[in-house]
Amino acid sequence: MKIAVALSGGVDSAFSAYLLKKIGYKVFALFMKNWEEKDEEKHCLAAKDFEDVIRICQVLDIPYYGINFTKEYWDGVFNTFIEDLKLGLTPNPDILCNQKIKFDLFHHKALMLGADRLATGHYCQTDGNQLLKGKDPKKDQSYFLCNIKASVLKDVFFPIGSYLKTDVRKLSKEAGLPVFDKKDSTGICFIGKRPFKSFMEKYIPNQEGHFETLEGKIVGKHMGASYYTIGQRKGMAIGGEGKAWYVASKDIKRNVVIVVQGENHPALFGSDLFASKMHWIGDFPSSFPFACSAKIRYRQEDTPCVIESIENERLHVTFSNPQRAITPGQAIVFYQGKVCLGGAQIDQPGLTHPFT
Repeated sequence: MKIAVALSGGVDSAFSAYLLKKIGYKVFALFMKNWEEKDEEKHCLAAKDFEDVIRICQVLDIPYYGINFTKEYWDGVFNTFIEDLKLGLTPNPDILCNQKIKFDLFHHKALMLGADRLATGHYCQTDGNQLLKGKDPKKDQSYFLCNIKASVLKDVFFPIGSYLKTDVRKLSKEAGLPVFDKKDSTGICFIGKRPFKSFMEKYIPNQEGHFETLEGKIVGKHMGASYYTIGQRKGMAIGGEGKAWYVASKDIKRNVVIVVQGENHPALFGSDLFASKMHWIGDFPSSFPFACSAKIRYRQEDTPCVIESIENERLHVTFSNPQRAITPGQAIVFYQGKVCLGGAQIDQPGLTHPFT
């Protein structure tokens, strides 16, 4: 069997390629470039990553190819990201990239190049057409793959899904992989290490507005409500006495960011939400209410919930415990035990939230 490994230049995909070759598969590497910018060497480091891909492939003695999806990424992911921000949402480009690029166009390209399967360095597992959580609870990435199609999932390997990250690094060092100690990439690639606001100013013009309390008192100024997300604490420069300020809500039409003091302020919590753009990986539930668990952000513990109803392709979800910072635009991802059922995009907090 011939396997195409999505090699990013990091330790996870490198060890995935190593494992597959050790088992005896015919392996080749594909490096995907999604972003082009004059200063990318300083921020996205795509050129450095490709150099690492070459070094990894030399050690493993496998062929490699580069694929440029910058136009497709711009059209299918980045433009959507910008338009959602303008609407006041907080989109997740990683989920959209996995759905539209990595496990669609990239998967198709791998098959065109002769691969029987595509392998990636995600910390996930599979069981038939089911997507399962990775063994390492701190690194599980099923959240980001909630929109994968079952028809694609059967063609995908996740070689490190049954490993802990600490073991991946240790075994990569023993295998002589040159990136065993390379730092994990964090944040959004096209932003890199730059401050979010300074990058986004090129695409969303500054528009002066106010920070307001729940009572409507102006406590500061900002340069655009789109730059802020629910639950955010840093980057507001609001002075005064008392506890730290947090974003509780946004009024995009008025260009107002509503803030409260204290990370556990009641206005930051809600027990239900509405969501849309639902994707179910396996068989759709036959009836509702449907009990399962869910998380509304990566690295969050699963919380028991009930999908109360689906009307006009819109979900109403209630939680057993109040959830902090329910954020429109982010994903709610559903689970039953280790099985990732699918996900949806959060539209707004539900009836129990003060801003509904």
